[in-house]
Amino acid sequence: MRTIGYERPETLDAAIAAYSGSGSGSRYIAGGTTLYDLMKLGVETPTHLIDITAIANLDRIETEGDVTRFGTMALMSDVAETPAIRTEYPVLSESLLKAASQQLRNMATVGGNLLQRTRCPYFRAGNGVYPCNKRQPGSGCAALGGLDRSQAVLGASGSCNAVSPGDWPVALLALDARVEIIGIDGQRTLPLDGLYRLPAERPEADHNLNPGDIIIGITVPKTAAGRASTYHKIRDRESFAFALASAAVAMEIEGAVVRDVRIALGGVATLPWRARQAESVIVGRTLTRELAVEAGRAAFQDARPGRHNRFKIDLGVQVVADALMIAAGRNVR
Repeated sequence: MRTIGYERPETLDAAIAAYSGSGSGSRYIAGGTTLYDLMKLGVETPTHLIDITAIANLDRIETEGDVTRFGTMALMSDVAETPAIRTEYPVLSESLLKAASQQLRNMATVGGNLLQRTRCPYFRAGNGVYPCNKRQPGSGCAALGGLDRSQAVLGASGSCNAVSPGDWPVALLALDARVEIIGIDGQRTLPLDGLYRLPAERPEADHNLNPGDIIIGITVPKTAAGRASTYHKIRDRESFAFALASAAVAMEIEGAVVRDVRIALGGVATLPWRARQAESVIVGRTLTRELAVEAGRAAFQDARPGRHNRFKIDLGVQVVADALMIAAGRNVR
């Protein structure tokens, strides 16, 4: 039995001070649906927990004006069921409703969801069972050349091919979302794609956060493309399963011509993946099923499959094409 410190500050300043005073073994905790799981597996071994649930106003969902803002403590279930979100951003609501179970959505926060760690079975096996550069830097990666059915075909490196697990970050990426962060060095804002790191020199570092940083909010602009958006997800079973391949699409069509499109991929890459090559195939053209499939192929033209996950490429092409056609149908006015 290990002793773990615990405190529940009531302000952000107090939370950051608590982190500064308790050292690198500290972890912030809110819903706890990821951290507690990793603690039980022995992957995370914090010495001190800083519970931020007593800090006021971090759970607000602000939908007025040209930008929507989600406080980091807003629950997945609350965001998914907010009428304004279902209208302005169907992609966001769908990504949350297709994630986890209702019980977890009632506990998990949208800020914490951005920081999920991979479900790679080698990473989650615990220390000493398999080499894993994410868990123990420099030990190697058992998934490279191993059982890699669930691993990434985009963004992998010679040190790691673990898939980024989230649905919500993929949907946010298709909407040009930004993340508000506060920490020891003050407050800053990052575009969502600036939050995540490829597993290159430091595969153990999933995010561009400094020690002591707290995500305090997420902002999303309101656009016509956001109102005609969708999140399409294929998985081994219909519920409570992570994506084998998913696509978030936000699209604006004027007349019959695609004026704007954002495509992001999940379940196939080491981070939420923006498919800009696929976007360039479509913009300025009339969307057909054939063109949607062409865009899907462009999204995976740089894919590098392993021994058991080549199927993700063909599957992903069709997922992108399906999502594009669904979004196109929502552009009817």
